[in-house]
Amino acid sequence: QVDLVESGGGSVQPGGSLRLSCVVSESRFSIGSMGWYRQAPGRGRELVAIQAAGGAFNYADSVKGRFTLSRDYAANMVYLQMNSLKPEDTAVYYCYATRIRLGRQPEPYWGQGIQVTVSS
Repeated sequence: QVDLVESGGGSVQPGGSLRLSCVVSESRFSIGSMGWYRQAPGRGRELVAIQAAGGAFNYADSVKGRFTLSRDYAANMVYLQMNSLKPEDTAVYYCYATRIRLGRQPEPYWGQGIQVTVSS
């Protein structure tokens, strides 16, 4: 069993910043892709930012230039620095990671989600 533990959410005014963190509970596991998705009320889950196993970054157009994804490979952690937050960034943010094992397809894992609210 692999748990993804998220932290750093909360409430902030428009234009503010937050930093989300996520750690994989089992440090022995090899992690491939790692990143963040979000789900706003009444909407489907969407990609926010992710780094693929090969190293390439992918950001949603709506967050480019405002959000930055970074990873600590040794600690199996991923961070999402969110600047210039807008009310439309309000959502539950989910950490996502894939476990890599030899001879197997990457296994996806999700965090439980953390609330981010942007409101004046």
